[in-house]
Amino acid sequence: MATKGEVIRCKAAVAWGPGKPLAIEEVEVAPPKAHEVRIKVVATGVCHTDWEYLYASGKGMTYRPFPLILGHEAAGIVESVGPEVTQFSPGDKVIPLFLPYCGECERCRSAKTNLCRKNWENTQAGVLADGTSRISHQGQQIYQFLGVSSFCQYTVVPDTSLAKIRSDAPLDKVCLLGCGVPTGYGAAVKTAQVEKDSSCAVFGLGAVGLAAVMGCKTAEAKRIIGVDVNPDKFERAAQLGATDCVNPRDYNEPIQEVLQKMTDGGVDYALECVGSPAVMTAALEATTEAWGTCVIAGWTETEVMDVKVIKILMGRTLKGTYFGGWKSAIDVPKLVDDYMNKKLKLDELITHNLPLDQINAAFDLLKSGKSIRSVISLQVDT
Repeated sequence: MATKGEVIRCKAAVAWGPGKPLAIEEVEVAPPKAHEVRIKVVATGVCHTDWEYLYASGKGMTYRPFPLILGHEAAGIVESVGPEVTQFSPGDKVIPLFLPYCGECERCRSAKTNLCRKNWENTQAGVLADGTSRISHQGQQIYQFLGVSSFCQYTVVPDTSLAKIRSDAPLDKVCLLGCGVPTGYGAAVKTAQVEKDSSCAVFGLGAVGLAAVMGCKTAEAKRIIGVDVNPDKFERAAQLGATDCVNPRDYNEPIQEVLQKMTDGGVDYALECVGSPAVMTAALEATTEAWGTCVIAGWTETEVMDVKVIKILMGRTLKGTYFGGWKSAIDVPKLVDDYMNKKLKLDELITHNLPLDQINAAFDLLKSGKSIRSVISLQVDT
């Protein structure tokens, strides 16, 4: 493209400090360096994790450096590649990844995990491999959230943190495969390995939880109970496979006791998709003794979960999952194929489509529970 090797000036939603609304600014995006790819971001989902790092920084979330460009669930087109990049070319459709896949380390070679650590410490700190960001504003470095920063019309990511996808995929839909949907769906089908005719409870019916419901249905679970304090989400959950939906606020007893009674002793699988230690405890205690499995998919970094040892001693399994257990760069293209082949639903999770200059409205919709996923169009004049 004509912009190869040049600094690109474009619009971005910048977080100048924790707790402050995002500001639309003109930023400069530098060309990619070795093993880096610059992409034109077409669409990005607004994930609850983005909200948490802005408004709950230093509470349940580890403090990130500011100024910061959030966003990590996106899809776009390769604009240019840096030296030594061999797997991507300008024009490729891609999904940037907050979880890398180098394909060479012990973890990438193992079938037991997807937790590659290539450039991990740097991207967690908001910079790329050389310790700096590729995005700046009037000479000031802007940190890149998880090494991605998709609330920007262009961004630069490591070539190990990028998935090439099929050319006919709609970017404003498959952007959801950058975070929420793989996390919830994989929590059910990969990490929990939900079995046919089993009983499941999904705690939290946001995008991650609804994806977990879809995963339970794909695994042919007999009973899928959705749990949420917002009953407005129940109809959508039922459409995606939930057989029952319950609101903890409708009961005087703890929700885990309600679920135990509903299932004659507890569910076979519980999937926690909220990120609350109290909900995590409830999810574990909602499982049946002897073989119940609880998978934590909700995100919190600094809080402590309360676990009664007897709950584990009686045969329950407590597991965590990151990005649903998928090996990012090789599994995301397969998930795109599943969507294109109508095996995986994404459209049903998108409740709002907004331009970049309405990013704060998207946060408000998310926090109020009025949206499942808002998709931001980056290439609209703001």
